[in-house]
Amino acid sequence: MITSIQGTLTSATPLHAIIELNGFGYEVNIPVTTAERLPEAGAVVKLHTLVIYREDAQTLYGFATVAERDFFRLMIEHVTGVGPKMALGIMSRLSLPVLQSAIRTGDVATLSKCPGIGRKTAERLVVELRSKLGASENAELPAVPGESAAPAADSTHRDAVAALVALGFKAADADQAVRKSALALGPRASTEALVKRALAQG
Repeated sequence: MITSIQGTLTSATPLHAIIELNGFGYEVNIPVTTAERLPEAGAVVKLHTLVIYREDAQTLYGFATVAERDFFRLMIEHVTGVGPKMALGIMSRLSLPVLQSAIRTGDVATLSKCPGIGRKTAERLVVELRSKLGASENAELPAVPGESAAPAADSTHRDAVAALVALGFKAADADQAVRKSALALGPRASTEALVKRALAQG
């Protein structure tokens, strides 16, 4: 099992990255939320990966964090009718904190806005994953060495999205605006700073 890959990023699109390692170029399928955080081509990058084997292919999926990879696996293994392509689409539309929050609160409207997701699939996501997420923000998602600040950052992200939604943004648009703000301001940005930056962008 290939659980991570680290090498030189040779090229990237919103849904694919090519990573060169020991003379081999690996094509990795990624969500937009991971593509947003990739460095420039030529830089060293590490992605946390999951390989899915089919009769006619083996496909490598990569994510910026272990938590995102494990949530992707959770969706494709536990939600009826959700395969890798659909799961990647869901994680491309919503960041992990917002996605988990929508599932915990039963926010079917936000989930059904993801590409290829109808109301029934959104309801299945809630029904089949809510108990696995539990009350804890990081249930089912083991802690990652060196990422101890992630829960706090996730909480700040969720709070910023909630503030923008209260101001009239759609949830997915608010999430995207906060992701852009976080990239510009860094992981330690406050909720207020993220909201101000998002409003200035909008």
